[in-house]
Amino acid sequence: MSALRSALARAGLRVEADEFLALVEDAAKRLSPLDPRPADYFTAEQRTALTSVGLDLAPQRRGERDVRARTVALQAVLRDTALTVAGAAERIGVDASRIRHRLAAGQLVGWKDRGGWRLPVWQFTDDDVLPGLATVLAEVPADQPALVVAAFMTTPQAALGDPPVAPREWLMAGGAPEKIARLVSVLGTPA
Repeated sequence: MSALRSALARAGLRVEADEFLALVEDAAKRLSPLDPRPADYFTAEQRTALTSVGLDLAPQRRGERDVRARTVALQAVLRDTALTVAGAAERIGVDASRIRHRLAAGQLVGWKDRGGWRLPVWQFTDDDVLPGLATVLAEVPADQPALVVAAFMTTPQAALGDPPVAPREWLMAGGAPEKIARLVSVLGTPA
């Protein structure tokens, strides 16, 4: 536990170790079954097509590293660092009803959890909403979960320069939100 407490402190996460472990356990349960059989999710025709291009649809082998681990950790951090409606309102200096209105209008992104809305922190600056956020969120495909959008917004993208920058950084620096909106519009679309 002390190693976990140290890791959480180094990462700047203000959460108790046992609470963080509960978040990880919850994220793992939500993510997928313990023993997924990938082939079961596809029709026979789809399995044939996927295996013909080299995809391995076999179940996880004993002793093989669980590929879900990174996603579970990212999900736990996303949930732990998310703001409540009151926290978001305080951060940008508005009434909580204004935050709920922006959520309903698609000008902020969030999810219901722990009895209320949770808003991922990547969409805020120290005292406001990320510049151009409404333009970007208007183009996020409806089927993309908060974790995917958060990963996109905080991961350097080659289309944003050399060296690549993350969309969040691009917007913070005054970059055109339309460029990010075009990139985010194809999230989940096969390349």
